[in-house]
Formats: sequence, C-alpha cells, structure tokens
Amino acid sequence: MSQCYFPEDSYTTPEGCATPVASRFPSLFFAWKLLEIIRHDGRQASAGKYGGPEWSAGSYATLRVLEQCGLRFYAEGMNNINAVPGPCVFIGNHVSTLETFILPCIIQPRKPVTFVVKQSLIGYPWFGPVLKSRDPIVVKRQSPREDFAAVMEEGSERLGRGMSVIVFPQGARTTTWAPEQLNSMGIKLAKRAGVPVLPLALYTGAWKVGRFIKDYGGLDPSQPVYFSFGKPLWVAGSGKAEHAAVCDFIDGHWREWQQK
Repeated sequence: MSQCYFPEDSYTTPEGCATPVASRFPSLFFAWKLLEIIRHDGRQASAGKYGGPEWSAGSYATLRVLEQCGLRFYAEGMNNINAVPGPCVFIGNHVSTLETFILPCIIQPRKPVTFVVKQSLIGYPWFGPVLKSRDPIVVKRQSPREDFAAVMEEGSERLGRGMSVIVFPQGARTTTWAPEQLNSMGIKLAKRAGVPVLPLALYTGAWKVGRFIKDYGGLDPSQPVYFSFGKPLWVAGSGKAEHAAVCDFIDGHWREWQQK
C-alpha cells in the first residue's frame, strides 16, 4: 500500500519550503532534479521493480522540488476520493504537465489509478517505462473514433478490476477554460462501467508549455497551483446533467482562482 502523503481533506504548502538556490533559478533547478527523479524511476520501471508505492513516492518527490522552487500548492476535497469505496472516473480540465506528475501522489495512496495518455508520452526515455508500468490507456490522437473505442473498452476493463481512471476530455492542454472544450467521454465511460464520476478542477499554469519540448517548459512560481476534487456523481440517463455538473464545478473554481 502506498504511503498517504496527504491524509487530510486539504493541503496548503507550508511557509519556508522555498530554498535560496532553487527559488532563484527555479526552471534550471527543477529541470536538474526532475531528470534525477525520472531517471531513477525509469530504471526501476524497466527492471520491473516499480509499483504504486514507487509511483506515489516519485510524484511526491517532484511536488517537494516544485515547492523548493517557490511554487505554492493548494488542494481541497481530497476526502471525496474515498467517498466511494470502489473505482471511479476522475474528469478534469487539462492545463499543464504538472498534473500528470503530481496527481499520483494524491490519488494513488487512496485508490489505484491510471491515466488516459497520448502515445507520444510512452516513447520518452525513462518516463515512458514509468507510464507503461502503470497500465495506462493509450490513445494515438489520429482517429477520434478509434481513441473513443480504446477509452471505452480499455477503461471499462481497468475499472472492472478496481483501477480508477483519470480522463482529461479536453484532449490537449490549455491555459484557458471554456465548458464547450470538455467532451463527454469520461461521463460515457463511467456510465458504461457503472462507476461514479469525480469532478476535478485544476489550475496549474505555473508549469509552462515548453518551446522546444512541449511537455516540459519553465516554471512561474508567481502563479499558485490549485487542485479541487468534487463529490462523486452517479451517471443517470443520458449523463447530460452529470456532464453539466462537472463543467459547472470546474467553471466555478476557475473563475474563483483567476480572481485571487
């Protein structure tokens, strides 16, 4: 069982986490430390010695480095993850690479979980083996119909054996938010598998999109990082009401966070 790094319902980065060197050169310091973490975890994964506890630990180590660089994290609603004893579908907006690295240390200790990921991520050195070891649902982003079928079939299989699934129905990352960007794939998966949905609102633009490597950009410690988990929703009928509820949850938090 993974160590639970966040046993309470909410978390706020404590004062004094930022260190002088890391906060002065946040992007360079983070790049160096992240490479160490990924290389270590990738070697473990390639050797078949990488499970849920190791994934959580690597994720938490990444969060701690980000805090050393001056990023401030605010998370709430984490007890909602435990509100249903079985698996669920997490549906969130996709802002940056940050959530891909940090969500495991929040969710995995409470529920076994995996992602729907794009195929290109599987090809990265070290990071690819880490993702593959977590039994993700891989989409090619060449045919929406094929991707939808893969998510429905493989997602139902993962959920059927007790593994929750994180879905970012926007597809591509974006630092803007509009409800129409969110498709209903996650809702349909939850309905098919007979599991609840957990809304997930994210505000993670502090990790920028990279100029040369899109998945890795610099850091902006002036931007706070927010995670909010909503209460479980059971999908009834067409799922339109639940889809609207997820959109409203994200929209309300996004507007609130933008004003801070």
